[in-house]
Amino acid sequence: MRAKYRPLWLNEEGDLEVLDQRYLPHEELTRILKTGQDATEAISDMTVRGAGVIGNVAAMGVYLLAREFEGDKAKIIQEASKIRASRPTAVNLMWAVDKMVEVIKNSDDVLNDAREEAIKICDEDVRRSEAIGKIGCDIIEDIMKKKGLKSINILTHCNAGWLAIIDSGTALAPIYEAKRRGIDVHVWVDETRPRNQGANLTSWELLDAGVDHTIIADNTGGHLMQHNMVDMVITGADRVTRCGDAANKIGTYLKALSAKDNNIPFYIALPLSTFDLESCDGVKEIDIEMRSEDEVHIMRGLDSDGNPQEIRITPKGSKAVNYGFDVTPARLITGLITEAGLIEANEKAIKELK
Repeated sequence: MRAKYRPLWLNEEGDLEVLDQRYLPHEELTRILKTGQDATEAISDMTVRGAGVIGNVAAMGVYLLAREFEGDKAKIIQEASKIRASRPTAVNLMWAVDKMVEVIKNSDDVLNDAREEAIKICDEDVRRSEAIGKIGCDIIEDIMKKKGLKSINILTHCNAGWLAIIDSGTALAPIYEAKRRGIDVHVWVDETRPRNQGANLTSWELLDAGVDHTIIADNTGGHLMQHNMVDMVITGADRVTRCGDAANKIGTYLKALSAKDNNIPFYIALPLSTFDLESCDGVKEIDIEMRSEDEVHIMRGLDSDGNPQEIRITPKGSKAVNYGFDVTPARLITGLITEAGLIEANEKAIKELK
């Protein structure tokens, strides 16, 4: 049985069991992963998503390979490359697989060492998430003090809670900490088309945690900012370059532009493992995932009888394009909230941090 705030866990048989996020918020289903191929498929078909959890499942997937191929290093490393290539944008995926492969190369007890390293990667994310929550909440309190606010309205985009990075997330971690500190916080939740991770997942998390929130259409954020209804924006990221450009769910860039135009602080929350020091210009260098156009054409929800259904919302024959992410340039980012502290979104600060 899973812990309350963990979307993945090893079951009694040693298999990896994950919360199938494709069916939330209406159905809470799990999926059992027994092989490395199972892990690859779970990442690519969005059974699991969110930068941190993708990395966690990738690490566990390499452990499953170690079990599957009985410690055959060459075979494990060969098959691990398939997990590494399962999605192109989230750098935590590549980082986690590379860490696991390095451990396996130098191991005399491959199965045990792979299992311990995979668990360690997950546990480290818990500590990172807790630190990001505390540092981010300090920023929330500072903004409230400077503005003389008794309550605060925060806008977020996509899902960067415990479904994305165990146990509290990145963008949502400061909000959960604010709730624990007794701060009167309200969250504007972007629906995040086309997969609706905000409307489906972030709202589900916040509702469970008792955090006041309102779901909005993706096009609403700019209007709210113009009318002084947003005090700050916090999002997560799937990759941040050494120069501070941040790739996050498609639509994040537009929120950053609106925030800049209305003098609203815009923060990215991320663990250090999400930095990509090999790239600088995110617009030119980050590989943006292109997903199936069916995600634009088809939506999932409940019918009038409460039964889960999939429906097409577009004309048959119309084409769609589905970019998974966009890049927010560093110049639009107020600061990067990491487990090591708040830093500026520029090459000098990031190199000093790493």
